[in-house]
Amino acid sequence: MPELADQIAQATEVIKAQWDERPRAGIVLGTGLGSVAGRIETQATLDYASIPHFPQSTVVGHTGQLVCGVLCGVPVVAMEGRFHAYEGYSHRQITFPIRVMRAMGAEMLIVSNASGGMNPFYSLGDIVVIDDHINLMGGNPLIGRNDERLGPRFPDMSRPYDPALGRRALDVARRENIVAHRGVYAAVTGPNLETRAEYRFLRTIGADLVGMSTVPEVIVAVQGGMRVLGLSIVTDLCFPDALRPANIEEIIATAAEAEPKLRKIVLGVLEQEA
Repeated sequence: MPELADQIAQATEVIKAQWDERPRAGIVLGTGLGSVAGRIETQATLDYASIPHFPQSTVVGHTGQLVCGVLCGVPVVAMEGRFHAYEGYSHRQITFPIRVMRAMGAEMLIVSNASGGMNPFYSLGDIVVIDDHINLMGGNPLIGRNDERLGPRFPDMSRPYDPALGRRALDVARRENIVAHRGVYAAVTGPNLETRAEYRFLRTIGADLVGMSTVPEVIVAVQGGMRVLGLSIVTDLCFPDALRPANIEEIIATAAEAEPKLRKIVLGVLEQEA
């Protein structure tokens, strides 16, 4: 993928013209972390349209800009708005910003999402520290010729989520009296929600959560040698024998109510990186 490396360099050059710092962490401000952008001591903001080769976010509530600055004493670059396969983007496009973050120097990735909870011990609004994942998206961002400058051909995925960061997140949650669990996240393409039979299948193969994002970004981050912290908000309960029709407005409202809890965890984790 020599052309990919060139595209990453072009995007990085444009960003560095506005913010010539080395970030220590990249943050994907997905569902549940939107308010974190307001806590960043912003030093530069770039619309995705101004960055070469960046896709454009089409999801309601995803702003579509890169925020560069300092959070809890840590230089960060944060995405306000992520990309999904269901929008029509390839996995290579979805993960391009992560590669740019890594090229800028980020050593850690924090990513959040909204998810359906299939574990009967979960309740609406609970936070789950992602311990592992199952890729059912029918694609992989590493398919194609590999450029060793970006990472190895066969990256190890035995621990895609950094155990130390996960423990730190759970410690912060306990300190703040926030209900938090560990769990396995299954990624599907979407955009429709799952059938009862699909929920049964996902639970049978070991998934606690299901969502439509995160996994492509994590795969690329791991290939690039980044430590990863993944966090989910349980925004709907997916128990096949007591399944209610999905209500997107309720899902969004649940995510909004849980956002302060997720924000406290992320800020608590970053404070220990300063």
